[in-house]
Amino acid sequence: MNWDKLLSAKRLGLEKKEMKNTEEIRSQFQRDYDRIIFSSPFRRLQNKTQVFPLPGSVFVHNRLTHSLEVASVGRSLANLVAQEIQKREEIRNKDILNELGSIVSAACLAHDMGNPPFGHVGEEAISKYFSEGNGKKIKNVVTEEEWNDLTHFEGNANALRLLTHQFKGRRKGGFALTYSTLATLLKYPYGSDAMLQGKKKFGYFQAEKEIFLQIANELGLKKLSDEPLSYARHPLVFLVEAADDICYEIMDIEDAHKLKILDTPKTFELLLGFFDEKIDKKFYKNKEEIFKEVTDINEQVAYLRASVIGKLTKETAQVFLKNHDQIMEGEYNQSLINGLEGKSKEAFDRCKDVAVNEIYNDRSVVKIELTGFNVLGTLLDEFITAIFSPDSDYSKKILSILPSQYNVEEHSFYKKAMSVVDFVSGMTDLYAVDLYKDIRGINL
Repeated sequence: MNWDKLLSAKRLGLEKKEMKNTEEIRSQFQRDYDRIIFSSPFRRLQNKTQVFPLPGSVFVHNRLTHSLEVASVGRSLANLVAQEIQKREEIRNKDILNELGSIVSAACLAHDMGNPPFGHVGEEAISKYFSEGNGKKIKNVVTEEEWNDLTHFEGNANALRLLTHQFKGRRKGGFALTYSTLATLLKYPYGSDAMLQGKKKFGYFQAEKEIFLQIANELGLKKLSDEPLSYARHPLVFLVEAADDICYEIMDIEDAHKLKILDTPKTFELLLGFFDEKIDKKFYKNKEEIFKEVTDINEQVAYLRASVIGKLTKETAQVFLKNHDQIMEGEYNQSLINGLEGKSKEAFDRCKDVAVNEIYNDRSVVKIELTGFNVLGTLLDEFITAIFSPDSDYSKKILSILPSQYNVEEHSFYKKAMSVVDFVSGMTDLYAVDLYKDIRGINL
């Protein structure tokens, strides 16, 4: 793969309007960022669970605040990488490398837009409805590949669908983003059929397969296999993934401290674990001076968290540059975080262990997961049952709730089911609960 082909301002659905000159090419990627941040699906992230229940008296992260922070870290990562690539790479238009920050930050903003309500358990709830619940009745009227999509609902694939699908009454190309921004979002450049070969996640539904191939061919992504169809990642995907990994892990530690799941000594221990007193003397000197003035514990934790993120940003950028040639050949097969060494690797692994064993099993997290299973399972059952029996009075009333952009008049049961999944997965936590109560008569 090469940077000249990987960086394209061509827009999905607006290919004939491709901008040619440098100024316009740069502005196209910044417009991607703006289109995402001003969109309704992006705004709805403020009422979607990240890990902990939505904020009460203590404001923890939701999907929106997480995405904004990932975009900030991703931009810094991309700028560090761009500075170095400008020195070492022979590409025709080096000015466009200045826009790596815009491309990566736009993809970071969008990386969670396909996630359903109630955090990651929302994905599982949708999948289980089809594989174990009443959704099983669809199995005989869809293809094997389509069934894989429904029984392994994937937020990453749903993000590509949300951004590119032509919903009823909407324009071709969805958000009409640039090919490079869309490719930078494709964390898993293969479909659900790859799961039969041992993959745990996938990047596109069968409905978006042709769009995926358009993007891959336009940017020259390296094909890795035909059966199952699989491509190498766009190199910038590694930066989006690293920014997400850094923010997810480190911010969860800070949130857990605010919620008193982790005590202060444990939190300090985890964050200070990233630093070596012999090597990071400047950090320890600054910390000592700042802590003389800043005595508020939460602010001290915030300072340590910011220092850790800054350190990890620099180190993961170096991992990318060190493995640049392998990445461009499509031969680098791990996250940049896994390429960390020394204290940072040990400390990051320690944070992951604590998150799994002490944070994600907290009672408040489990309760929101149980709510998600019940609410999403019920909503899916109401709408899927209705599209199978559309002529009954009750079904007509249920289907009338669906906004007009979701087309359940398609002949294909797969497309009908996907329209219902589009509606349910796009809900906020609060809207899903309210609609559940309305349908069940609880609000009365």
